[in-house]
Amino acid sequence: MGAGEFLVLGLLAILVFGPEQLPKAAQQVGRVLRQLRRMADSAKSDIQEGLGPEFKDFDVQDLNPKRFVQKHFWEAEDDEEENRRPVSQLNGRRPPFDDEAT
Repeated sequence: MGAGEFLVLGLLAILVFGPEQLPKAAQQVGRVLRQLRRMADSAKSDIQEGLGPEFKDFDVQDLNPKRFVQKHFWEAEDDEEENRRPVSQLNGRRPPFDDEAT
């Protein structure tokens, strides 16, 4: 989000809540976000605890399909082909490349 978007949201919040109610509303939003974060952390630890010690390094982020593909396919390719192709400046990873297509 840019500065312009924050400015628009701030003006909208002042119009909706008014200058005297805005601090209370912001406090309530902060409280709710903290509560949600605690609940998510608790659920994550319950899942890791329920899976047992063999899954101690399990990360909930690994359930994201994009992360799964990156972890299991790109990292293996990077290890095998690191010496053959230069690494691009794209977050330290080489761009997708299909040997059979070219």
